Amino acid sequence: MSTVRREPAGQAAAGADAPVLSCAGVRKRFGSTEVLAGFDLDVAEHEVVVLIGASGSGKSTLLRCVNLLEDVDDGTIHLDGEHITDPRINPDRVRQRIGLVFQSYNLFPHLSVLDNVTLAPRRVHRVVRAQAEERAMAWLSRVGLADKAREYPDRLSGGQQQRVAIVRALVNSPRLLLLDEVTSALDPELVGEVLTMVRDLKSDGMTMLLATHEMGFAKQVADRVCFLSEGRILEQGTPAEVLGDPQQPRTRQFLQRIIESGRL
Repeated sequence: MSTVRREPAGQAAAGADAPVLSCAGVRKRFGSTEVLAGFDLDVAEHEVVVLIGASGSGKSTLLRCVNLLEDVDDGTIHLDGEHITDPRINPDRVRQRIGLVFQSYNLFPHLSVLDNVTLAPRRVHRVVRAQAEERAMAWLSRVGLADKAREYPDRLSGGQQQRVAIVRALVNSPRLLLLDEVTSALDPELVGEVLTMVRDLKSDGMTMLLATHEMGFAKQVADRVCFLSEGRILEQGTPAEVLGDPQQPRTRQFLQRIIESGRL
């Protein structure tokens, strides 16, 4: 399968600093189904890469492999040059440098917003409560949710819950932020809340890898869009290139269906 490779905005040039994330020849099977089929991707410092493609193309599986929630069957993944798929690596130590947010908020319903955000820093990273809460309140204030710190998740809108989930991933100052379909469970009018937050993170220089079905979302935040098909990148480039002038018939077919559904 050929891959159209344009000059990706923000990608590290030869001889420049090593990429924050590097995936080389990554393969992942579930039974007889190969979901990632020799997947290659580099994500440069401060770059926002958006993964698009049909369900089953490997987007979510890749994010889970990067966060070491799934073992790879072959290939390597490096984070800041460290081989994190080495079987001898401590996955919990690696996850301290990676934030992952799922499409379902996964907030603990019996804990307040503040306790949800500070749970990992206090329990896993042994940060004292006062320091953890100070850091959490700074983030909650920034995203307009300081007044919700003592509320429980079921008192929040979907957009507010997703923003809390993103804050929970950010509170440990991750090196890389992974976002898996973070707007797909939201009503259309709430998508903007999360989009604004992600755009602000982009302005801060956060390195991000996102999977999404929202092409408008991809247009607004991506430095580079990668279209996945059968576990590989079939086409990649700037949003204008991939979404506005796709070169591969499979990409054009996918985007036509998105247009017909009103999502582009």
